[in-house]
Amino acid sequence: MVNYEHYTYRVLWSEDDKEYVGLCAEFPSLSHFDKNHIDAMQGILNLVKDVVTDMQANGETIPVPLSEKHFSGKFQIRIPPEQHRNLAVIASEQGVSLNRYISAKLSE
Repeated sequence: MVNYEHYTYRVLWSEDDKEYVGLCAEFPSLSHFDKNHIDAMQGILNLVKDVVTDMQANGETIPVPLSEKHFSGKFQIRIPPEQHRNLAVIASEQGVSLNRYISAKLSE
């Protein structure tokens, strides 16, 4: 059974709507708007809870919370060979591995 409280939530200000919007990363199609940021968070929590309950009742596959997934720390990305070469040169000039250079750039 999935605990809806373990999902990844955030509340942002929507300048277009002049309200706060509550979002859930694992359910990108869901949102809850409210004038108060705390109510926006509670609204998205309640909405996800209802959706998960409905999905369980209908035997649907429920997304695993990101907080409960294991991440290896590895991922692959395809880039043009010229860009790969350029990045390798920059990393070499800085005296670090390509992996360390890319990791540092992603952290910026």
